[in-house]
Amino acid sequence: MIEITALVLSLGWLGLVGWYFLTLDDDQGRLIRGNPSGFMIAVLGIFLPVALIWVAASVARTAQTMREESARLQAAIDTIRLSHLDQQAADAATLKRDLGTQIEQVARAQAVLGAEVASLHRPKAPDAILSPPIRPLPQLLLQPALALDTEPEDEALPPDDFIRAMNFPENERDAEGFRVLRSALKHHRTAQLVTAAQDLLTLLAQDGIYMDDLTVHRADAVLWRAFAEGTHGSDVAALGGIRDRSSLALTAGRMKDDAVFRDAVHHFLRTFDRVFADFTKSATDGEIVRFADTRTARAFMLCARVAGTFD
Repeated sequence: MIEITALVLSLGWLGLVGWYFLTLDDDQGRLIRGNPSGFMIAVLGIFLPVALIWVAASVARTAQTMREESARLQAAIDTIRLSHLDQQAADAATLKRDLGTQIEQVARAQAVLGAEVASLHRPKAPDAILSPPIRPLPQLLLQPALALDTEPEDEALPPDDFIRAMNFPENERDAEGFRVLRSALKHHRTAQLVTAAQDLLTLLAQDGIYMDDLTVHRADAVLWRAFAEGTHGSDVAALGGIRDRSSLALTAGRMKDDAVFRDAVHHFLRTFDRVFADFTKSATDGEIVRFADTRTARAFMLCARVAGTFD
């Protein structure tokens, strides 16, 4: 349209000029043709407007091209921005879905583990039909009879089985882990530590604290043996190998506000002291180092730091 408009204006101007010269009389025509300066002025008057018309058309064409390029550039920027936002939304949705799936898997595995431990640790109910009636005992024989109810302590677990039991089964398909756990629950003190650790790990998982996610700064076996022999405080502070600030802060807050959690922590620490002391009597330094990497040992490092065992 710009070129067509310029062409129409040019032709119109030239037509107007032609009509003007055709209407001139002979005297005026001779005056223009005989005077060089007048002739030059006439030529400029004819072609200069035509040139200005096409300059204006060129400027209009350039402005239109710039507007079109600007519009295309803005459309491209908008497309890129929308694509980036869609990609971010898709990535966030994928991450949320994967995180939810992992949390659900961990919770399901924890529930399976808790149910398995509870079923293994639960004593069987006596058979009411086959059990003979209990006869009342004379008062003088009551005290000696209590001594007969004490059963000798079973032999300690092999160190490898003890370490495997303290780490708990990896998942619901870990048949070897469950076998070792069943064997551990047959030993009184080991079963106490397994139950205390399982209860504590379940409570920690409610705050999103999982032992497998924690980074451990390992201590030497000498320090572990010193702790088993009764050394506490700053001398064995290196045993508190959990330095994750978020987990420490969450555990400290739970210790302060939740009486049930606080009791579970103290019960676990007391049981850990007794059972670990027995374990170190027959364990080698390498076995102690392996034990320090179990989930139970990590729970001890975390809770002992919060409880002030190494202060």
